[in-house]
Amino acid sequence: MGQRTVLVTAHTGRDDAMRSARFVAERLTAAGITVRTLAGELISPSAHEVPTSDEAAAGAELVIVLGGDGSLLRAAELSRPAKVPLIGVNLGHVGFLAEAEPDGLADLVERVVARDYAVEERMTIDVSVRRNGTGLASTWALNEATVEKAARERVIEVIIEVDGRPLSRWGGDGVVCSTPTGSTAYAFSAGGPVVWPEVEALLMVPISAHALFAPPMVVSPQSVLAIELIVASETSGAVLWCDGRRKVDLPPGARVEVRRGALPVLLARLQAADSRGGSFTDRLVAKFGLPVAGWRGRSWEDAGKHA
Repeated sequence: MGQRTVLVTAHTGRDDAMRSARFVAERLTAAGITVRTLAGELISPSAHEVPTSDEAAAGAELVIVLGGDGSLLRAAELSRPAKVPLIGVNLGHVGFLAEAEPDGLADLVERVVARDYAVEERMTIDVSVRRNGTGLASTWALNEATVEKAARERVIEVIIEVDGRPLSRWGGDGVVCSTPTGSTAYAFSAGGPVVWPEVEALLMVPISAHALFAPPMVVSPQSVLAIELIVASETSGAVLWCDGRRKVDLPPGARVEVRRGALPVLLARLQAADSRGGSFTDRLVAKFGLPVAGWRGRSWEDAGKHA
């Protein structure tokens, strides 16, 4: 087999992230694995610096990210085109996308060295912007694409479309179009449902809509969602944000289309995904601090059988 290579990247504005990244890089190097880092991050003198581009992760086995969900979304821009799995160490707040916590760094390195991890695909969305039939922008997202008002004191007015048919007209702060992965991010804050990641679906969640019918909606992954900005409205400008990182200014009359992404993001997991969603259930409980004291499961039934 050829030389194993791992790209290690970190939130450079945090000392703890840089220290953790240095620890990971040095342990991997000691195990005979070549470590790449992004130019300017200065994680380890033994690492090979590569430019921040679509080629940064090409040919690597893994991308290891130390930081919060924002750092992981940034790294997904590198790992996705290279079709390389991503694994995150949470140094932020909730860190829902991350697989490990800081106290599990040594275990993470050991598992990586032993190739003791599973890889799962996460659905993405492809997003296009048009106006009068002319393409203005094309981008993608792992979590969500949001059409939002540009000025706090005004609203935007939109017509929502699903599969080529108009559904409703809203005035409000905007609309979130989300993947199941993004259902615990912005869409969740806007009142959307939590969707288990193995469920294939698209979500549309209005943000503070002034309408009688404006519920969060879950549609087929084959559906195409569209948001049209009303041309003649007296509303303020609007912007499109993808994963809170990629921004497109939207002129009046712009049309934003959202469909299932052609290329998924690969996430590495230290535990194989439970086909019944058990590992995601545990993640929800841990990340949101949900109360589960008193749960007995089916242990009382099993105990009764042996009484």
